[in-house]
Amino acid sequence: MDNDQDWLARYQQQSSQREGDHRTPFQRDKARILHSAAFRRLQAKTQVLGVGMSDFYRTRLTHSLEASQIGQGIAAQLRSKFPELTFDLGLNDTLIEALCLSHDIGHPPFGHGGEVALHYKMRHHGGFEGNGQTFRIVTKLEPYTADSGMNLSRRTLLGLIKYPNYLDALNNKSLTEDDKTLSHRQIQAANWHPPKGLYQCDAPLFDWVTAPLSSADKKRFMLFNPAGTAHCKTRYKSFDCSIMELADDIAYGIHDLEDAIVMGIVTPSEFMQEVAKPITNIADTWLSRNILGLTQKLFSHKHHERKDAIGALVNSFITCIEIEDVEPAFAEPLLKYNAVFPAQYHQALSLFKKYVFNRVILKPDIQLLEYKGQQIVMELFEAFSSDPLRLLPDNTRERYKIACEQNNGFRVIADYISGMTDGFASRLYNTLFLPAG
Repeated sequence: MDNDQDWLARYQQQSSQREGDHRTPFQRDKARILHSAAFRRLQAKTQVLGVGMSDFYRTRLTHSLEASQIGQGIAAQLRSKFPELTFDLGLNDTLIEALCLSHDIGHPPFGHGGEVALHYKMRHHGGFEGNGQTFRIVTKLEPYTADSGMNLSRRTLLGLIKYPNYLDALNNKSLTEDDKTLSHRQIQAANWHPPKGLYQCDAPLFDWVTAPLSSADKKRFMLFNPAGTAHCKTRYKSFDCSIMELADDIAYGIHDLEDAIVMGIVTPSEFMQEVAKPITNIADTWLSRNILGLTQKLFSHKHHERKDAIGALVNSFITCIEIEDVEPAFAEPLLKYNAVFPAQYHQALSLFKKYVFNRVILKPDIQLLEYKGQQIVMELFEAFSSDPLRLLPDNTRERYKIACEQNNGFRVIADYISGMTDGFASRLYNTLFLPAG
């Protein structure tokens, strides 16, 4: 790749060189992510099941670690199958690891309940979305530098941009309900799921990340599909990002299913009808031939059999992945090529993901917890936005004052609340609204 140095550049050039530090740029990026407060907070943020419900269930942190391991497995497979192409694309295991570790650090407390709450409260101030917040944390908020966040290399930042356009452009306003007369408790989550993208206020950083692209490539990179009855969705992502996203999907569809099986939330008969049998009807693959036997092991009372089945499923999805020229019109190879599932495996993983969503996430007792988290986040936002200079912590108050000069003070309140863990947000709510017991 001709513009390698452009992709290794950092927004803030560093003058200090540490003696004897022979790490690559991506090793430095991974270290900054791993040692960040934002990454540590993932240990106390909900993945699917509430933090503290059990020591066994996955948190955002353990999910990210699993996604990272899967991402490295994908990279090894692609290097074996496409040695010349992966060499030309500069496929780097440490970079993929860094992307997978950091892909969820922008998610607020209480999962999608917290995201809906913040998007609703920010509806007149640029919106809120977890992926956009991830970009904001690594480029601005995490105090590795004075005002450039973790100051990661440009290619790492490109890999973290799953949706390369702005919420304002992607938002389908017809989806949002009339909010003038609603109390917090009447907000319906389905009407306030955000579009997936970046914040308009972070446009200068996005422009810097995409600076090596031709104007035609950047314009194409930002294209999105028409709204219809949903928010608009961007079409393209970088090669590195596509690997991270596949790893995330496998971890969500397969590993999160394991939690649900152990808890007894899902039943073998439901799984057989909604996942296993439909997969047997998909074109002849290793998975379609073996899914019935794997189902028996998944619901076995012998833990080692379940673990063996989980491992076999993950392996089947990792080993099928290919590299595809998704858009020949791109001049930049990092945008032209993506890692993809063959159609039949894409269809199969969609069945797993849909099953986890319908049978686990939409389960009423999980939704009750999500609703409760949604209320906590909205009440906290209401409190801090009512009198920010009085209630915000010292350092956040200073950032709020500066942001107000750009008419962007509410974004700092959203930054503050979204950075909280589930437990911290709950304790703060109790401090503010419940009498001392």
